[in-house]
Amino acid sequence: MNIEKYIDHTLLKPEAKEGQIIKLCDEAKKYNFASVCVNPYYASLVRSQLKGSDVKTCVVIGFPLGANTKEVKAFEAKNAIENGAQEVDMVINVGALKDKKYDVVEEDIKAVVEAAKGKALVKVIIECCLLTDEEKEKACKLSIEAGADFVKTSTGFSTGGAKAEDVRLMRKVVGDKAGVKASGAVRDYKTAMEMIEAGANRIGTSSGIKIMEESAK
Repeated sequence: MNIEKYIDHTLLKPEAKEGQIIKLCDEAKKYNFASVCVNPYYASLVRSQLKGSDVKTCVVIGFPLGANTKEVKAFEAKNAIENGAQEVDMVINVGALKDKKYDVVEEDIKAVVEAAKGKALVKVIIECCLLTDEEKEKACKLSIEAGADFVKTSTGFSTGGAKAEDVRLMRKVVGDKAGVKASGAVRDYKTAMEMIEAGANRIGTSSGIKIMEESAK
């Protein structure tokens, strides 16, 4: 199994420096990961570092709270794409979802989907650790209705990360209409395989090298 193509090699810490991002890109090219996932400031650097490889540039939007307006998220996505992003991972409006303002949530996702149309994949971070199972299901359904390409478990910056049971639930809801990305606290090969077996077809992790080394044993 080529686990490397499941991995979004990720560095989203606010203190991340340019040298660390360049190293991240070098590692991604070495292992041929699916993408390198960074904050918007580093989009153009990552795209230039990955030139000539098939590793994609992935940028987070409305991160990590998702509490921006849809207009700001749409602009952020458009700007990220102009700077080289080929995939965007956006955070939903969690408060609006909990208030059952489903039209607000769907329009929020749709704004990013429209900004990215034909130019970048859109992954929707639903932040499972803050949601009930019913809310997780609704968030996945709204993501599909809004035209997203993936649903994603977590930012990794809230109260919890990816859980296999959440991945299973998300896969059950989206079926083959979207991908499922497990992200947050996926720190070893065993956990990555649990997520894949539960239905994930992308893994967001800062432990990609460790996962690859363990997979070779």
